Parts: sequence; structure tokens; C-alpha cells
Amino acid sequence: MAEFKLVIGNPKDGKSYQRVVKDAEAKPFLGKKIGDKVKGEEFSLTGYEFEITGGSDFCGFPMRRDAMGPTRKRILAPNSIGIKNLDKGIRIKKTVAGNTIHLKTSQINLKVLKQGKADLAPAEEVEGAKE
Repeated sequence: MAEFKLVIGNPKDGKSYQRVVKDAEAKPFLGKKIGDKVKGEEFSLTGYEFEITGGSDFCGFPMRRDAMGPTRKRILAPNSIGIKNLDKGIRIKKTVAGNTIHLKTSQINLKVLKQGKADLAPAEEVEGAKE
């Protein structure tokens, strides 16, 4: 079934945390788009609320908000997501992933909107930090 790597950015402490969600925990993400809000209860982070800010597919192509649908697209774009260091006025044709999460999405970037009580760091990292 579905398996996603979540990269959760917390603006309060400026850190990012990684989690892997599989099967039942990953199901609520299918069909969501960039900009949608997700409750933390759906994947064992009670009290949290997140916003989907981006991601990438299984080949590493970045998701873009303006590329509609779950498929890859070839777009003609100026300097922005997926395109680096172009001169002024230059546009380049690039392949990007659509803005909808589907089974071939491998990474989802999330931003914390509402803090919960649980710690965002996985248990392995917390135990390693105490030593």
C-alpha cells in the first residue's frame, strides 16, 4: 500500500523532523493537495494541525502548487520551485510533479500550524539525545 516520508517543519524552534507513515496512517494523505490542512490525529500526533507545503515523487521530481493533478508535467517556468539560478527573463522547460498526493509520492513536506503536547521527534532520536 502507500508509504510516505513526512518532513515536518516546526517554525517555533526552526527544526525539521522526519517520520515514516505506512498503510492506515498514510491513507488520509491520498488525494490531498498542496495547501490542504491535515489533523495530527490521523497519524498519531494528537493535538497537532499541519499544512502540506510540498513534496516529491518516487523519482525526486518536486511537487508544484501550480501543476494540477497527480501526474508529472513538463512546464515552462521562470526561476522558482525546481529551477535554479536563471538570468532575468529566462524561462526553462522542466519536469515537475503535480500538486496532488498519490501512491507514487515518496516525500510530503508539512508545516506545523497548531502545536500539540506530544514530541515531534521520533522515539529513537529522543533516546539517542539523552545519552
